[in-house]
Amino acid sequence: MIMTTESVHLPAMLTRRAEAETCADPSSVMTLLGESDAAPGGFTSYRSSFAAGAPGAPAHFHTKATELFFVLGGSLRVLVDDLVTVLHEGDFLAVPPRTPHAFAAAPDSEADVLFVFTPGLGRFDYLRLLGRVMRGEADPKEIAESAERFDNHYVDSPVWRAALDASA
Repeated sequence: MIMTTESVHLPAMLTRRAEAETCADPSSVMTLLGESDAAPGGFTSYRSSFAAGAPGAPAHFHTKATELFFVLGGSLRVLVDDLVTVLHEGDFLAVPPRTPHAFAAAPDSEADVLFVFTPGLGRFDYLRLLGRVMRGEADPKEIAESAERFDNHYVDSPVWRAALDASA
C-alpha cells in the first residue's frame, strides 16, 4: 500500500510542561513530552536533565529508529561507532539505525538534552522500566528481555568503557 500525505492525517499533539510525566533516577530526570507510533510519522520525544558527569545510556543501537539529540544546555559526551566526542549547547546529532552509540553527561558538566526517536515504538514504557529497575522495583533482566519490543540492543564498546574509565 502506498500512502501519500493526502491519505494520512496525524492529529497535532501538545504537552504542557505542568502536565508532562517525569521519570527520575539518582542522576537524571526525564520529562516525557510526546509519542505516537502511527506510521508514517511516528515518534517519541523526551527531555533528559543529567547531573554533572551522570551516566546516560551504555553502548547500544536501534534497528528501526533514528535517534536525534539536541543539547539544550551543558555538555553531553557521546559515542558514535568508535568515536567519542562532546556535544555542547546548541549541538545536534542524528544517529541512524544500526549505529552503535552511547551517551553521558560530560565530566564536570550537567547536560539538558532533547531526544527524539523516529519511529517511536512506544518507548515511554521503556523509560518507565528503566526507572523501576534503577529504584529496585524491577529485575534488570527485564531490560534485556525487552530489546526487540523497544528496539534497544546493547553492545560492548571497549572505546566507551575506556572513555568512562578515564574520567572516573
